Amino acid sequence: MAAAIPIIIGVADVINRSPRIEDAKEPADLMHQAILDAIKDTGSPKSELLRSEIDSIDAVNTWTWPYPDLPGLLAEKLGVNPTHKHISAHGGNQPGLLFDEAARRISKGQTKVAVLTGGEALASLGACAAAGKLPPPGWSPSASEISGVPSPTTRDLGSDLGGLHDIGAPIHIYPLYENGYRAYRKQTIGDNHKESSKIYGDFAKIAEKHPYAWNFGRKVSQETIETVGGKNRMICFPYPLLMNAFNSVNLAGAVILTSTSFAEELGVPRSRWVYALGGAGTQDSTYFWLRPNFYSSPAITQSLDAALRVSNLSAADIDVYDLYSCFPIVPKIAGHHLGLNVVNPQKPITVLGGLTSFGGAGNNYSMHAITEMTRQLRSGKGSTGLVLANGGSATYEHAICISTQPRPQESPYPASAPLPLFTEVYGPPVDETPEGEAVIETYTVSFHRSGKPELAFIVGRLEKNGHRFVANHADEETLKRLCTTSDEPIGKTGWVFCDKEGKGGTVGKCYFTLQKKDVSKL
Repeated sequence: MAAAIPIIIGVADVINRSPRIEDAKEPADLMHQAILDAIKDTGSPKSELLRSEIDSIDAVNTWTWPYPDLPGLLAEKLGVNPTHKHISAHGGNQPGLLFDEAARRISKGQTKVAVLTGGEALASLGACAAAGKLPPPGWSPSASEISGVPSPTTRDLGSDLGGLHDIGAPIHIYPLYENGYRAYRKQTIGDNHKESSKIYGDFAKIAEKHPYAWNFGRKVSQETIETVGGKNRMICFPYPLLMNAFNSVNLAGAVILTSTSFAEELGVPRSRWVYALGGAGTQDSTYFWLRPNFYSSPAITQSLDAALRVSNLSAADIDVYDLYSCFPIVPKIAGHHLGLNVVNPQKPITVLGGLTSFGGAGNNYSMHAITEMTRQLRSGKGSTGLVLANGGSATYEHAICISTQPRPQESPYPASAPLPLFTEVYGPPVDETPEGEAVIETYTVSFHRSGKPELAFIVGRLEKNGHRFVANHADEETLKRLCTTSDEPIGKTGWVFCDKEGKGGTVGKCYFTLQKKDVSKL
């Protein structure tokens, strides 16, 4: 029997802009509405048959609410009994991964109708928390009590080498890459900042016109993004607030896939069909200090290359991209690898406007990229698109390709994932108790709400053996010099030393100084 051909037949997005507590809708209700709207979007005259044949529900894990069984709850709301029910791990790569896996199951005849969905209601949850109304009235019972609004930037960093030095959240790690990438390209700090501002200024213009964007109708200029201070305070150098993902949104999206044969049975017009061509994903080390460098991402480049390869495409064949953009560094690394001019792109590199202007949507941002890219391809804005979904701290990646044209004849959807789970590309040996002369490999500085620098995070290399280390600043002069916008700190030589012993006999913190002085004592 010939393999089935997987296609997208329905997409939808739902947004709840109301700040009123009485209008707060939980994520499951937003997702349910998105699924119903996606069924309507198919244009099938047999929508009830379509609904009844849903045999697969994949839900992107939500930050907002700890559901005991989110796919089961959605199945109950839809009145279906799917054989495949799955909730994803956390990570912005998950929409791409779930899409790729659902298309593969359809191609093998294991799934007839697949629903992919995800959603957040962090804006509503935040409003309810501020009013002391948790849980919000009418929301589904949860697996555990909610005591506040969850956020990946406020999670416990743990006690590993990063946690010991108070570094590990995305707001810390992506700046390490931006600074490393800038130095690698021999950009000045000022030119790098203008580049990021231009990219995000153009993204803001796209979000301004997107009806499902959280910033729809709101003009945010490149100059506003570039100007640091006031409401656009520095978070972690070199990124001010408007270069960070904005997560307080109420958004949900849904995608429906099936085979061409069942789409014909349902009477879905061919103008609604968008073909799944292929996908690929992998991840770099969870621990940033084990990665090969801070100016490239093997997971990003391998995922992009493999997704294009298994889709029988080259980068030149892609008409429209959505390159994940929680921070400017991700579209920069991905775009430059693809040979794109990310500052003045000839092809769109986002269909949404990025996680600052469109809205972070938790793990689900790229679901909205798939829905919008589907609409754009249907409307003739290109025939082939690529979505890069990124998760963690430039950790997890998944790229997918979709098109108005099918794969070459007799070329079934890839039967297995083309990449291993891990890239297994590692950096130099790591010294947890470094001492001696050392060079800055990359760095960032976190800032207080007042605008004053708070804590420096240094990744460096020992001069004597090239081993890598992680440290904080040792003195105010070093902190000040790491905040400069006129002189490149990367490559400068200093000294690293450590506490002899940490709490409970563990390894102590390490400190780096650019001062030429006795550092044998704290």
